[in-house]
Amino acid sequence: MVHSALANSSAPIGYRGRFAPSPTGPLHFGSLVAAVGSYLDARANGGEWLVRIEDVDTPRSVPGAAALILRTLDDLGFEWNGEVLVQSRRLDLYHAALVDLQLAGEAYPCACSRSEIAAATSKKSVDGGLLYPGTCRTGLADGKAARAWRLRVPDREFVLEDRVQGKTRQNLEREVGDFVLLRADGQYAYQLAVVVDDAAQDVNAIVRGVDLLDSTVRQMWLQQRLGLPTPSYAHLPVVVNAQGEKLSKQTKAAAVDPSQGSSILASAMQFLGHPVPTDIRHGPVADFWRWAISAWSIERIPSVKGIYPGPCVPP
Repeated sequence: MVHSALANSSAPIGYRGRFAPSPTGPLHFGSLVAAVGSYLDARANGGEWLVRIEDVDTPRSVPGAAALILRTLDDLGFEWNGEVLVQSRRLDLYHAALVDLQLAGEAYPCACSRSEIAAATSKKSVDGGLLYPGTCRTGLADGKAARAWRLRVPDREFVLEDRVQGKTRQNLEREVGDFVLLRADGQYAYQLAVVVDDAAQDVNAIVRGVDLLDSTVRQMWLQQRLGLPTPSYAHLPVVVNAQGEKLSKQTKAAAVDPSQGSSILASAMQFLGHPVPTDIRHGPVADFWRWAISAWSIERIPSVKGIYPGPCVPP
């Protein structure tokens, strides 16, 4: 384990949550659900709510999308604490964390291409890709140059106590394999960036979509290797369309219309197991937030992976 400069030795802080959208397009209803759930859990617990733009995967980022997301949140009455962090401006921090892991022998160079990995194994990882077979774990073959950097993972079971989904177990070596920290295209991996940023911002309570549940044990292991605290986790059911696909840019999810105000916010809250009175649904946004914060209970969220909300909500 390395002792990262990111580790905060100050006195414990209260609840601090965050919403961290990727600017691959405008805010859609699935992202709004995550924003509403994380915001209400923070405010109902008397805590802070931060916003971070996760654009570390620059090839997927759409110019202007980050500003549009922030404007939509603002128009819907979300109030965040502090400045909005932007990952693409924080690459030096990710580099420093990677160097710490390299010097400690926790990370190693990998020369494998995707085709070489596919030729070496057919085993699937938990997220649907190929489970890395550890080809470069003991060193690069003669004549091979590093393409990426990976983190060593142990052959042991981790247990995550999720506040919504319950207990999850995962063996990193058998279900994921040594995972990438720095990609072959020079981009820092999401797993590294999110762990570094959560620690730097003192985030101690993460509420997000269940599509990231399988990544969480990787993040917990990385936190341990960097000597960083592990937050609490709550993974919300994701919104799916009539075909069972998660709402996304790829599935042509419609942008949230902030002019819908309390109505669209109420739909997000109802999706999370909280029926909203008619007068609140059709009232001012400020009244919605006052009512919603007082009514919020994370125990009411369905502990399922995905929900189709029906045709009444933008697909």
